[in-house]
Amino acid sequence: MAIRILINLARFAVTYVVATVVVFLFMRLIPGDPAQIALGVNATPELLEQTREQFGTDRPLIVQYLEWFGGLLRGDFGTSYLTRTDISPMVLDRVQVSLILVLTAMAVALLVAIPLGTWAAVKHRSFSGVAIGLGSQIGVAIPGFLAGILLVMIFAVGLGWLPANGWTAPSVDFGDFIRRLILPVVALASVQGAILTRYVRSAVLEVMSEDYLRTARAKGLSKNGALLKHGLRNAAIPVITVTGVQIAALIIGAVVIERVFVIPGLGSMLLDAVGNRDLLTVQSVVMVLVAITLILNLVVDILYTIIDPRLRRSA
Repeated sequence: MAIRILINLARFAVTYVVATVVVFLFMRLIPGDPAQIALGVNATPELLEQTREQFGTDRPLIVQYLEWFGGLLRGDFGTSYLTRTDISPMVLDRVQVSLILVLTAMAVALLVAIPLGTWAAVKHRSFSGVAIGLGSQIGVAIPGFLAGILLVMIFAVGLGWLPANGWTAPSVDFGDFIRRLILPVVALASVQGAILTRYVRSAVLEVMSEDYLRTARAKGLSKNGALLKHGLRNAAIPVITVTGVQIAALIIGAVVIERVFVIPGLGSMLLDAVGNRDLLTVQSVVMVLVAITLILNLVVDILYTIIDPRLRRSA
C-alpha cells in the first residue's frame, strides 16, 4: 500500500507542475499588456517601461515562470497588478471560505446519496425506488446556480427564513454563519447529491447480482444482512472514484454559487480578477483551485487503495 501511495504522490507532483506550465503560458497568450491595463491608455512610454520592470514582465518567459513557480512553493503569489498589494493574504483568507463551502456541500451530498441510492437499489421494483430514481434524474438536470436562485426566492424572499446572501465568519457569530451557509450548501449539494445517488444505486444493483452475495445468503444471511456485510464495501469502490471526479465539478460550481450568494471565496476573487484583467491574481487563484482539486483527488485515491485489497496486492 505504501508503494501505491507513493505513486499517487508522484502523480500529484507531476500533474501540478504541468498545470503550472499550462496556466502560465495560457495567461501569457491573452492579449493585453498588464502595465498598460494598470496605468491606462494615457500612460507615457517611460512610465510603461518602468511599470513593466516593476511587474517583471519585461524579463524572459522562463525567468518569469521560475520566479512565479518558486513563489508558489513558498506560498508567495506575488503582487497584484491592479491593487499593488500582496496576493497571498487575500488568497489565504478566501480559500478558507471556499473550502468550508465545498467540503460541507460534498459531505451533505454523500450523507444524502448513500442511503437514498442504497434504498433505491434495494427497492428498485417498488414505488419508492422508482420515485428516488426519478427525483435524482430531475436533480441532475437542474444547474446549481438555478437551484440557488430558486432557494433564495422560496426561503429568503418568500418565507424569510434565511438570509439571501452574505457571509459571516464562524469566529464572529457562529449562529449567523450557519444560517448563511445553509442555502449555498443546499444549492451545491442538491445537484451533486442527485448525481451520486444515481451512481450509488447503480453500484449497489451491480453488487446485488454478484455470486458472492448469493453465496452469503445461502449460508443463512438475510438479503439486507448480506448486502451490509459483504456488498456495500465493494459498491463503495466505484462511488469513491466518481466522488473524486465530482469534487472537481463541485469546486467549479462553487465559483458560480459564490457569486449568486455574494460569498467572498476564491470564486468571487477569480471572477473579479478576470473582470479587472489582473492576470497574476487570476493565475494564482487558478493554481490554488487546481491544488485543492488535486489534493482532494489524492485523498480519494488513497481511500480507494485502503478499501480495495486488490490494489494493495498489485502494488
